[in-house]
This record gives sequence, structure tokens and C-alpha cells, in this order.
Amino acid sequence: MSRYNITFAEIGTTITVPRGTRIVEVAEKVGASITFGCKENDCGDCMIEVLQGAENLSSPSVLETGLLKQKFARPGIRLACQAMVLGDVTVKPA
Repeated sequence: MSRYNITFAEIGTTITVPRGTRIVEVAEKVGASITFGCKENDCGDCMIEVLQGAENLSSPSVLETGLLKQKFARPGIRLACQAMVLGDVTVKPA
């Protein structure tokens, strides 16, 4: 199985994960300062800014896109509970 790097810019930590890992699955484990609520695309608390590698995340679902619009999220913002790693990526809390 392919493995890729997630870099959490605010804490300077990079972790290698299997392809398809959701960012929420590792953010808490490494101490990233990303806020989490429901972890199921309902609250929008886990918004992250993708600094590099946006093309290396899964495409946003219709539900994620709708919630981000409700939250007036700017371009480059994703939900950590929904974004799956498909390549190297660098993120920080939004």
C-alpha cells in the first residue's frame, strides 16, 4: 500500500500515513491544534487550510462543499474529517 506524508505546519510535524487516511485520524495523535467536533461532516469545526498538495487530497463531497459554503470558507479550506490523503500534503488549522 502506498504511503504519503502529512505535514502539520503549525507544529512542524510530518507523519507518514497509508493512502486514504483521513486527516482527522492522525491530527489528534500528533497534537495538531485542529479543533474537532462531530468528525462526521456535520459541524465544520475541523476546517483546515491546505498549504501545499491540495491536488493530493480526495475531492470534496457534495455534503462537504455545502457545509463549507454555509461556513463561508475561503478557497483552499477543507474539513479534516473528510479529506483523505492521496499524496503528500501540508495543512494548518483554518
